[in-house]
Amino acid sequence: MKCNPPPPDYKYKNMLRLKNEKEHILHRLKIARGQLTKIISMVENDEYCIDILHNSLSVQKALKKVDAKIMEDHLKHCARHQMQNGDSSKTIEELLTIYNYK
Repeated sequence: MKCNPPPPDYKYKNMLRLKNEKEHILHRLKIARGQLTKIISMVENDEYCIDILHNSLSVQKALKKVDAKIMEDHLKHCARHQMQNGDSSKTIEELLTIYNYK
């Protein structure tokens, strides 16, 4: 998995995650996908709103954990590499943009 999405001319866009990190992220995403499928079914079957919300919040929590893991990996690998190679301003811009501070 690449550390994306950088601009097309950005030279570090092809950095790869470690295999076990990628597998961990994919595993969590597949769990969230299964939960989301269940929520869709619940809405289609007019199930109780609170039950739907409970499941929806669970998916959101799972996705936040995925986001945190991806950010951790990015900081440990991609951002570290960028900063060591003199691209700290680019790294800072990416982080500000992703968190809507810019």
